[in-house]
Amino acid sequence: MSGLPEHVAGYGAVTAFAEEAACPALPVIPERGAAGTAEKRLPDLAAALAAVGLRDGMTVSFHHHLRNGDGVLNAVLDAVAAAGIGGLTLAPSSIFATHAPLVDHMARGTVTGLRTAYMAGPVAQAVSRGALARPVVLHTHGGRARDIETGRLPIDVAFIAAAMADRAGNLTGAQGPSAFGPLGYGQVDAARARVTVAVTDCLVEELPCAADIPAAQVDHLVVLDRIGDAARIVSGTTQITTDPKGLHIAAMAADLIAASGLMRDGMSFQTGAGGTSLAVAARLGQLMTQAGVIAGFASGGITAPIVALHRAGLVRRLWNVQSFDLDAVASYADDPLHKGMSASRYANPARADSIVNALDVMILGATEVGADFDVNVTTGSDGTIMGGSGGHADAAAGAKLAIVVTPLATSGWPRLVERVTCRTTPGAHIDAVVTEAGIAINPRRPDLLERARHAGLPVMTLAEMRAMCPPPRAVLRPVPDAPVVAVCEYRDGRVIDLVRRQPV
Repeated sequence: MSGLPEHVAGYGAVTAFAEEAACPALPVIPERGAAGTAEKRLPDLAAALAAVGLRDGMTVSFHHHLRNGDGVLNAVLDAVAAAGIGGLTLAPSSIFATHAPLVDHMARGTVTGLRTAYMAGPVAQAVSRGALARPVVLHTHGGRARDIETGRLPIDVAFIAAAMADRAGNLTGAQGPSAFGPLGYGQVDAARARVTVAVTDCLVEELPCAADIPAAQVDHLVVLDRIGDAARIVSGTTQITTDPKGLHIAAMAADLIAASGLMRDGMSFQTGAGGTSLAVAARLGQLMTQAGVIAGFASGGITAPIVALHRAGLVRRLWNVQSFDLDAVASYADDPLHKGMSASRYANPARADSIVNALDVMILGATEVGADFDVNVTTGSDGTIMGGSGGHADAAAGAKLAIVVTPLATSGWPRLVERVTCRTTPGAHIDAVVTEAGIAINPRRPDLLERARHAGLPVMTLAEMRAMCPPPRAVLRPVPDAPVVAVCEYRDGRVIDLVRRQPV
């Protein structure tokens, strides 16, 4: 029993996620044909809206490679509002605090629907309070790619922020004053959207590098003074932790990887961008050096610590779907072994060649871990949206060893709970949880438990670990009959949980 309703108003029929059942495969629609060779540059965004025939009720998409430095989504929505167009569904790959003006556009009816893999900041808070009449759809990065490629998420117009474009319409994120790295998310949009509009602040006659998106998939081109602030790609969390607790957790996680038997020549791994996850990578590099092991590849969102391992000769190749800091941006531009990939190649569950399926090890974070190893990275304990799966569920499903690293508690809230507030990643795909107290191994992995014990690692049950958490700082009373504000889809489109409206 999933406990989910059969129908959600504003969303439709619910196909509930169940571990033992598979969702039917969907046929892939062809990539779009050539966009033509006519002059593509338009004077401004208003002209672009007219050229693409944007009308009420359409779906428009954006990518998030500039992260909290993005300026394109806000600029386009201002132009949409000025044109009197409304009722749009937005399909950005992620939403950040910089997109706060979207709250006003939702209030005015310019935007009435939203589909994304991650949202934080004022938009997430407004959605949690019921800012939209229709529930937001929260999918995974791989699920978004699948939905676009199968037509389950049809995009009328894709607005692609490009760090550099040439007059033919070839696009790159590697070069230019606002360089941000690969265009992995935008590639999926440009290949299937009805119309693609490139937005850049650096127009050249011919690209000095290979295009991330070819001119054949770009219909129009608009030049702005600035597409955003690339320095704001990086956030405070994308730094290796210096906290002794975090470093202790990281050391145990790296020791578990070594004990698992997966730390061998040619291994593959991915870390999250959180401080403890990055510390795991640094510690793993030390262990690899001692053992004479060289990894085949590291993947995902690439960070400076991962680039450092690559430059030290400990990782042969990097597969990058997005850059999390400027070191990763520079490496993507200069290093032929630092490869970009589309979000589909990264994590599309319908693709046998998805990079996540080749992962040996994945290091994950959590806002909550349940007694059954279910993980929440979508909401806080109070039910307010503060993130989303992104690639969390995708990588956990593909990796041979998925490890969650988390403190026992943060700001008075326990991270280990009986039942998670929102289920993002099913516990069946989580192999171990590492806190400052020790290591809990999923009962589904007796082989890993035996190896950890043989290595003398501090193993305990998840129940024993949860008993060490402090009590929550407040008693939360869920409102089970409150309206649904977000439908959380698993990577194959089935519904894994719901988020209900929070009190104002």
